[in-house]
Amino acid sequence: MSLNARSYLLDAGILALYYAGKSDVKPYFDRILSLKATGFVSEVNLAEFYYKTAQSKGIETAETWYLQVRQSRLRIIAPDEAITRDTALWKVRRRDLSLADCFALATMHDRAEVLLTTDRVLGKVKDVRVVYISPFSGVGGEKQHKI
Repeated sequence: MSLNARSYLLDAGILALYYAGKSDVKPYFDRILSLKATGFVSEVNLAEFYYKTAQSKGIETAETWYLQVRQSRLRIIAPDEAITRDTALWKVRRRDLSLADCFALATMHDRAEVLLTTDRVLGKVKDVRVVYISPFSGVGGEKQHKI
């Protein structure tokens, strides 16, 4: 665990775990919500969170959670020229990663110390501070309804 970091980049899976009430992500969100750390989300990863939520829970839930994330303490980062180029370079070097994963890496490189992910392949990227959190463990007792 990297609970002493000043900043985190959250991928779509981490947001989904939060809304599912998974206890493994709670300490990170506690740090972000109490302003002990800054949380970032790439616009691309937020889009991924939205469409995956819409597929599994419906558009209404996806829209509600999307708006909650936008209105939260999380900082949503749009790709700029540097992030776009860095994303392309990640994709050239790591064809096994999705484009959304490459956006997460590039955004983390630009803004955050640690990348929090539920993607096993992304969790094994070398030379980057990545924390892999399994989507299959840490079931919480109550669901998180609002960030």
